[in-house]
Amino acid sequence: MADPDGTDTTGSVPPTPAAAPAPATRTAEEPAAMASADKPTGKDAPRAAKAPAGKGGADKGATGKATASKGPPAKDRRASRAAEHPAVTIGSGIFTFLLLACVVGGLGFWWGERALTAPGPLTAEKTVMIPRGVGIAEMGELLERESVVRDARMFQIGKYVRQAEVKAGEYVFKPGQSIISVLDTLSSGKVVLHRVSIPEGLTSQQIVARLMENEMLSGTPAVPKEGTLLPDTYRVPRGYSREQLVQQMAEAQKKMLDGLWAKRDPSLPLKNPQDLVILASIVEKETGEADERNRVAAVFVNRLNKKMKLQSDPTIIYGIVGGKGSLGRPISRADINMPTAYNTYAIEGLPPGPIANPGREALAAVASPAKTNDLFFVADGTGGHAFAETLADHNKNVTRWRAIEAARSGGAPAAAPAPGGAAPAPLPAVPASPAPLPRAAN
Repeated sequence: MADPDGTDTTGSVPPTPAAAPAPATRTAEEPAAMASADKPTGKDAPRAAKAPAGKGGADKGATGKATASKGPPAKDRRASRAAEHPAVTIGSGIFTFLLLACVVGGLGFWWGERALTAPGPLTAEKTVMIPRGVGIAEMGELLERESVVRDARMFQIGKYVRQAEVKAGEYVFKPGQSIISVLDTLSSGKVVLHRVSIPEGLTSQQIVARLMENEMLSGTPAVPKEGTLLPDTYRVPRGYSREQLVQQMAEAQKKMLDGLWAKRDPSLPLKNPQDLVILASIVEKETGEADERNRVAAVFVNRLNKKMKLQSDPTIIYGIVGGKGSLGRPISRADINMPTAYNTYAIEGLPPGPIANPGREALAAVASPAKTNDLFFVADGTGGHAFAETLADHNKNVTRWRAIEAARSGGAPAAAPAPGGAAPAPLPAVPASPAPLPRAAN
């Protein structure tokens, strides 16, 4: 560029720097328009109103908007803070634990139920004795040894789970019984019952001796009074007390006797139930034939009514040996003449007590004897007896019996003894043969 005087000044004059562009400014209408654009509507209006303001005008809104966009919404922040609360953490842990416990418990219950109900290892019926006082652990081990259960510990678990009240005793277990079934068996108390048979006609001393020989029973009982026990077959568990069994027999006899005495023939020459037992014990020892007990009873009742001596051989033996029961040899003339309290050849009427323990049939026979006029009887050689109303007929029966006895022994027949009521002829000595002494009420 040249000065007015024509001097060229282009190179010497520095160029004037360009002016910096002025910052853009909004007109009065622009802020309003922008504010209108940024203003939230509807549900968002309250939240926007709470947004923090900037330091000036439009920039304040822009700054607030930029700040809000840097983090999660307020709702998410509140949820996050709630999730981090200790109570929530503990509750979540408890829930997880309970869930796992339910799963594990369910699996354990399923497994346990299966183990308790599964068939056992026993392949054949077996009897096992569970001793008294044994603990549940020992019981389980015993059953495992006997192959009744597979696992003694599982048996214990089953016992506590079912609260089973197991009882000692001797039990029969079936093949394949499960633990639950075994516990049911042990809780039922249905132990094995063993038969203890007491024959009719034994003395009380003999009955106690017989019980002492039975190793299945326990204890030592006292010998009860003669005639107070009822011979019968009793069913008792292993280890049953002998004293208990004796008491059971006595109670059975009393019950039986009370019933028979209440229904007895009112014409009997007996004063009380004890008299009935005494006479029944004699009948019991005189015959073992059921079909003639009533007739033998009638003979003795008829003789009592006529004030005749009973003259029963078994009373001689009891008067000599008492409760021992057996003389061990044939009756001799000296035995017949021996005066004892029980010898009905020497005393009048009934002896002072029973000579044995009669059974039901003998007691019933005396309570209701046959209606006959028989006064005598003697063995007939067949196991029974020949009965007679008169002395003459009786002597004939005795003669026949002596012939049978002599034929068995190979000797000559002996003279018949004179029965009661006739002139006392000497009684012949009883032969030493094994043939029984004639059962003659003579």
